[in-house]
Amino acid sequence: MVPDAEFSSYYGRPILNRPTWKALDIAGYLYLGGLAGASSLLAAGAHATGRPALARTAKLGAAGAVSLSLAALVHDLGRPERFLNMLRVFKPTSPMSVGSWLLAGYAPLTVAAAAADVAGRYRLVGAAATASAAVLGPAVATYTAVLVSDTAVPSWHEGHRELPYVFAGSGATAAAGLALVCAPIGETGPARRTAALGAVLELGSFRVMKRRMGLAAEPFEHGRARTLLRAAETLTFAGATLGACFGGRSRAVAAGAGAALLAGSAALRFAVFHAGVASAEDPKYTVLPQRERLAAGAREPGGAPPAS
Repeated sequence: MVPDAEFSSYYGRPILNRPTWKALDIAGYLYLGGLAGASSLLAAGAHATGRPALARTAKLGAAGAVSLSLAALVHDLGRPERFLNMLRVFKPTSPMSVGSWLLAGYAPLTVAAAAADVAGRYRLVGAAATASAAVLGPAVATYTAVLVSDTAVPSWHEGHRELPYVFAGSGATAAAGLALVCAPIGETGPARRTAALGAVLELGSFRVMKRRMGLAAEPFEHGRARTLLRAAETLTFAGATLGACFGGRSRAVAAGAGAALLAGSAALRFAVFHAGVASAEDPKYTVLPQRERLAAGAREPGGAPPAS
């Protein structure tokens, strides 16, 4: 007979390798990608509804954020050639490959849209670039959730169903926050509504995700991840509420609400990053779920008996 499988750590050492990604680079990459993608959607809406200042703010925000996001990724990779090497082959089954090609197509569109707006020339080209960037924007804002949840890191992988919705909401609040800080309040109505909807999506999806994750959600309640998550929830709720209720009346309130939304979105991405690292470092987040799955399989008809 084949002996019952047992799952354990290697003398208390992590079963999984700790992610080698740098916190500032990769958490920043996650944050800036969401800000860029959502800003492109906001820019297209503002462009279509005759809000030129809001459109310009969002276009510049998208171009700047995706440029910084690429810079953070390249810095983490160590050499620019490594990013270029990822473009040599397109692998539909690889989130990293798909994401690299997505960024390579999206970034020039944002730059073209922003440049045409600032120059006041090539309006048809600018409009086409704005619309095209908006089409790719949702994927840019959410593909990083697929990227991290495709790993074996427990607190990332177990959130694979809801994490794209969390990142979508977080990106929306960040884009709205930038608009509230920089655009005149007379044009920020869409941004205030985006902030409210984004906050509901982000906070609601995160709560659902934590309930479903079980043990893998525990790292969000300890250490640096807990501090960052509490800050994210407080700042996002406060920023969305202030923006919705008073952001259209006062420039100072709008700017304060926007700053809170930007900071809250960043705090969420760093919380997700640090929770994932913590879950990879502690063997129990890998071992115990495996034992639970083994026991569940043993209870099914034809399953192996539970270990004694």
